[in-house]
Amino acid sequence: MHALTQMFNKLIGFLCVVASCSLAPAQYISADTYTRYELLAPETHQFKIYYEVTETRAGARYHFNQIREGSEASDESVIDLATGKPLKFEVVTGAQGKTDSPAENFSPTAHYIKVHLAHPVSDRGEYRLAIIKTYKDDKSYYSEGDQIVFKRPLGIPRDSIVLPPAYEIVSCSVATQVLTEIDGRLKLAFVNPGSGGQLEVTIKAKKLPVKKAALTVNEHLISLAPRFSEVISVGKKPNNRFNGW
Repeated sequence: MHALTQMFNKLIGFLCVVASCSLAPAQYISADTYTRYELLAPETHQFKIYYEVTETRAGARYHFNQIREGSEASDESVIDLATGKPLKFEVVTGAQGKTDSPAENFSPTAHYIKVHLAHPVSDRGEYRLAIIKTYKDDKSYYSEGDQIVFKRPLGIPRDSIVLPPAYEIVSCSVATQVLTEIDGRLKLAFVNPGSGGQLEVTIKAKKLPVKKAALTVNEHLISLAPRFSEVISVGKKPNNRFNGW
């Protein structure tokens, strides 16, 4: 019995060490966080990111968003979603960020977008903001023969990835909902079922033939018309009535 108890205690200690190691480089992520990736022209290896997050820590004056290692960031901007106004931000190292937010688990050499909130977060309050940026990363987004590949571990609860114009899906490593954007691009939307863990996502797509791409656009335009119609006689003249979308 004593030996069994010792083994149990050792197991608990090991799990605590693993948990602490996995949390060390982590950032605060709210449950309603959402990220949209728009894949740009394949030869650029770039994708635009629209990232929504809610800061709920009472007294917080800043929000920090890590620039992923290996990605080159550009065209950054931040919006206060309550007012629609831009927010001031700067890029700092983890060591610099630690002075402003000692409770954060920063990686000292990593770089972060430090967002200056317009006011501190109140008790039981929240601050919703959107961070927009463009990443260049040829290890996450690249061409493979006649296909493009987006391969990236994602730790956000809700994500969507928009393919470039006139591309169709070849494969996706996770269960996804496929939607059509207003401009005809395909969007893959999915959730991360894990609890703060990384979801390994690999999406492959290929360019549609020119004729098929044109047909797809035409089909999309047709789909914008009312789905149902019925002809009703009013006197001796027919009257077209359209119902629903």
